[in-house]
Parts: sequence; C-alpha cells; structure tokens
Amino acid sequence: MQKFDFSIQTRDGQRIVSVNIAGQDQAEAEKKLRQMYRQCEVVSCNSKDITDRKIQQIASVEDILTLISK
Repeated sequence: MQKFDFSIQTRDGQRIVSVNIAGQDQAEAEKKLRQMYRQCEVVSCNSKDITDRKIQQIASVEDILTLISK
C-alpha cells in the first residue's frame, strides 16, 4: 500500500498544502480525495511506500534489542 501526499486548491480557492491519503495506486487515492473535497484541483501529488518504512522500523527495533542484550 502506498501513501499519497496531495496539495490541492478547493473550489472556494483555498489552498491546502498537505492531504495524506493511503491507497493501492494514485487513482484510488485521488478518488478518496475527491469524495472529501468535491471539485478540488490537484496542484501536486507525491507518493511514499509505507511498507518500506515498516520494514526499516522492524530492523531498527531488532538492532536496539541486540544492543540492549549485549
């Protein structure tokens, strides 16, 4: 699963810099975004893979436990 960081402009003209939405792909995340902010304009979109971060975090916890046990 991926996490998408959208910058949008609402139909009233208000700019929202960071809206984070999880989804299988950008199209699914944008569909969820448009359910919350109808008729918004997407200014930019960045994606992040959250599974990589979980794996790195698990490795970090294992490293810490190894250090503690020594």
